[in-house]
Amino acid sequence: MEASLKFHSLLSFALILALSTPRESASEYSFTTELVRIDTPNSSDPYQHVVNAFRRSISRAHRLSQNSAGTLAMPPGVLTNSDGSFTMNMSIGNPPAPFVGIADTGSDLIWTQCEPCLQCFDQASPVFDPSMSSTYEVIMCETPLCNALLPYSFCGPDLDLFCMNSNSYGDGSYTYGNIATENFILGYVSGQPVNAILLFECGHMNGGTFTKVTDGIIGLGGGPVSLVSQLSDDTGGRFSYCLVPLGSTTKTSKLNFGANAEVGGDGAVSTPLIQRDDQKTFYYLYLEAVSVDNRRIDFPPGGPSPDQGNIIIDSGTSLTLLPQDFYSQIEAAVIESVQLPRVNDPSQTLSLCFQVATEVNLPFLTFHFNGADVRLPALNAFVLIAQNVLCLTLGPSPTALYGNVAQTNFLVGHDIPNKIVSFKPVDCTLF
Repeated sequence: MEASLKFHSLLSFALILALSTPRESASEYSFTTELVRIDTPNSSDPYQHVVNAFRRSISRAHRLSQNSAGTLAMPPGVLTNSDGSFTMNMSIGNPPAPFVGIADTGSDLIWTQCEPCLQCFDQASPVFDPSMSSTYEVIMCETPLCNALLPYSFCGPDLDLFCMNSNSYGDGSYTYGNIATENFILGYVSGQPVNAILLFECGHMNGGTFTKVTDGIIGLGGGPVSLVSQLSDDTGGRFSYCLVPLGSTTKTSKLNFGANAEVGGDGAVSTPLIQRDDQKTFYYLYLEAVSVDNRRIDFPPGGPSPDQGNIIIDSGTSLTLLPQDFYSQIEAAVIESVQLPRVNDPSQTLSLCFQVATEVNLPFLTFHFNGADVRLPALNAFVLIAQNVLCLTLGPSPTALYGNVAQTNFLVGHDIPNKIVSFKPVDCTLF
């Protein structure tokens, strides 16, 4: 009976949670975990982490554009697959083993490298060995669950094989493994572990540009197999995050689920959350205009309607990227407002940079979403990318993305059942 309950729950993409203390309803269930930036300051080069983060943004924009023609140059050495901005620490199996995954709102499936490792990239922690775990259960071909997971799963010609998954990326990186369920420790509440039986891919062949500090990916997108969706029965489909500034070294960002994810009170604004039927993974918003101080620049006409959305909100992208013509108008308004000598970005990554010698007055940028005006202080729109070189953290791209530098020091909440994204300005280092 226990196994049948587990499979029925997964078949409907629900979740079995095991907490140490009982709860009366999903609205009372919550936990918080940490997000750690992949790029951190280096004393020998205090600006390199900024360059790395922005190059990842360009790479990510190309991946999310799904090979559409782009306008962004690809700088030498750009990273092209492990291009998220944050990692998330969990434990997997019984007994628990560490799992460090890229927290990715641009993908769905959770996966990690597994033994036997036929081909794996180097990782700092030991590769997960499912044979050592008492809670690991492989999903077989020609079962209702495997069939229900299409297109995330497939079977080989021999129907006795395991239910499999294969993901490939534009740069040739890939993961290949079997679909399984396993016990994960997601976080702690009052010192007690929050456990969840989750569907994931146990990757036996993985390669490409993944970095040593990560073991795989934790999908936070809107598709049915993401961590967010698998937790939705117990979290009410709500999550939020509070991202510390790019150069912070003493504080980590926070990711909240359930009741902890509430965003409200003074200063909070909300806009419709849009999930397209053909792209459930991505969280779309509708951007009406951007203002540079008091000069309003409308989003170009002729694009998607408000009920389709025209910009993806993505915590994994550092830059905010906009259509070329729209970006060019914003850039011109910023140049007129700042009135400093222009210089080229020495890293050849960003489009608009200025020479600065002392503190300067910088314009506020306001993003006018449908029903919500989000006013960005200078910290969210400009960054020092080299000594005395200040750059705008916006750029041109065929796919519009609202990046995480713009979201810094905002509590950003996603309420999926009510289809709302909320923003509240806060000091995220105090959380």
